[in-house]
Amino acid sequence: MANQTNLNIRTDADVKATAEQLFERLGLTMSTAVNIFLRQAIRQGGLPFEVKLDVPNKTTAAAIREGRAIIKDKNAKGYKDLDDLRTALGV
Repeated sequence: MANQTNLNIRTDADVKATAEQLFERLGLTMSTAVNIFLRQAIRQGGLPFEVKLDVPNKTTAAAIREGRAIIKDKNAKGYKDLDDLRTALGV
């Protein structure tokens, strides 16, 4: 690499320390790891991993649907406060 330049990035101190430990175990420096990432991004024409929104799993999605159905149900039992709910749950 005859024509080199510096790249400055900002990251959380804990993220940096954890990444440095990981890369050290892999026999890499932070600089080498970042260069690998950049070269893979160029090679693939985008990020070298999938980027997507956090989608709830089946259980969470079902709970969300159930909650929305309960909100729409005019006959659903409601609670005025946490103590009222605890009493109903026997806690």
